[in-house]
Amino acid sequence: MAGGKKAKNVAKTAKGKVKETTGKAVGNESLELKGRAEQAEGDAKQAGEKIKDTFKH
Repeated sequence: MAGGKKAKNVAKTAKGKVKETTGKAVGNESLELKGRAEQAEGDAKQAGEKIKDTFKH
């Protein structure tokens, strides 16, 4: 089950990177900031999953 959550977090981070890059390319600062926020959220959740895994083993 945790593997699915990790995959979703990685996908969220990647999606955020795409938004950030697109925002930079078209000069849309709002889209760029949303992308950064989405990346941060995915990274934070990924870190949480890694911590859970550490305590399971």
